[in-house]
Amino acid sequence: MPPNDRVPPETSGAEDVSVTRPYAHASRSSEVPAVRRFLLTVVEGPGAGTAWDSVSDACSIGSHPSNDFTLDDPTVSRFHCEIRVGPKGARVKDLDSTNGVMLDGVQVADGYLRGGSLLRLGRAVLRFDYGSDSNRLPVSNRTRFGSLVGTSVPMRMCFALLERAAARDVTVLLEGETGTGKSQAAQAIHQVSDRHDKPFLTVDCGAIPADLLESELFGHEKGAFTGAAQRRIGAFEEAHGGTVFLDEIGELPAELQPKLLRVLETREIRRVGTNTYVPVNVRIIAATNRDLRAEVNAGRFRSDLFFRLAVLRIPLPAVRQRPEDLQLLVEQILDGLGADPERTKALRLPSFISRLEQAAWPGNVRELRNYLERCLVFEDTLALTDMAPASSRSEVDAKVPYAEARRLALDDFERRYLRALLELHQGKVSQAAAGADMDRVYLYRLLRRHGIK
Repeated sequence: MPPNDRVPPETSGAEDVSVTRPYAHASRSSEVPAVRRFLLTVVEGPGAGTAWDSVSDACSIGSHPSNDFTLDDPTVSRFHCEIRVGPKGARVKDLDSTNGVMLDGVQVADGYLRGGSLLRLGRAVLRFDYGSDSNRLPVSNRTRFGSLVGTSVPMRMCFALLERAAARDVTVLLEGETGTGKSQAAQAIHQVSDRHDKPFLTVDCGAIPADLLESELFGHEKGAFTGAAQRRIGAFEEAHGGTVFLDEIGELPAELQPKLLRVLETREIRRVGTNTYVPVNVRIIAATNRDLRAEVNAGRFRSDLFFRLAVLRIPLPAVRQRPEDLQLLVEQILDGLGADPERTKALRLPSFISRLEQAAWPGNVRELRNYLERCLVFEDTLALTDMAPASSRSEVDAKVPYAEARRLALDDFERRYLRALLELHQGKVSQAAAGADMDRVYLYRLLRRHGIK
């Protein structure tokens, strides 16, 4: 069953009020949000009778010992699924497990839980129950951390984790969709940490060819390979004393994963072309827009490397999860663009911000910035129809023949979908085609048809 096919608890019948509203948002920085506690009990299969009581808003379940609730069962994937309590209730998400997730007898990829719901994970069956009290969630009093801004609960929960990361010299894994600000978060952690006066180097693991990435990270000796005319110092040596930010760590080739694992374990690197190990003193922050637990299940990412990277996992919320921050985001972006105040006046109006809140923003803050720049260039705020939901679009013109109206509507949808798709995958057509479950040749054909480069 695809995501959102199950009805959220609050719309599916009479429930206890405290259960149907398990997540209480804080409207002021002094308020602390709370979520209903929940209990998981193994009622069938290996470990029957074992129970786990929540201490936060989430629980990862699987056979790997780094999970919150570990099930010692070979039919359970290393990272099988995750339960998270949000504004609409408790949801279970399958992490591309081998045997899938059965929720109350129905296989789901993502579904809502009720009190008493049964989850079958391989041979194990777990019962989900709400507790009688709540867990308080840590939130920061900040409304800004580095260049990141937000007054919403999801963002201030993120700030609380970023503060914790900055105060401790631990490895951090930043998770979030494209455009949520992972690189800005990494820079902010470095700037607030004790390493702030040392180098901060970024290595984009998805943008550098695999045959060059090893040299980029670890350096090489003269003559190590064709074209190596002189010794090169890699990022880990160059950033000695500071921070190395590994962006898109999910793209790291399999052959380099054990070498990065060694750096994390021993804090030593070996340049390409030598057998000598050099000690390095760096802090590592990694970021990904993938769920690395699913990558581990698929065999594309080493579980021991994930464990070493995920000492502190920090999710960055998508814009659609914090619409109340849009006013602040717009103000920050427009101020950063340095445009004349008179030209940006219309883009700061409450009515315009309200329209922004209705859009999905699949590219998140990056897409929002691009859109505002286009508005300034064309001096036209109506371009929002390119990414607004269908319900907010202009009504069709019944004077146009049906066939023509249908063609125009389809062309409009295709253009908007293709732009959002490329934005989501940062212009990488192969990834975009895979994400859309579309043949790459056909995607190229659509792009040419609509003049999208």
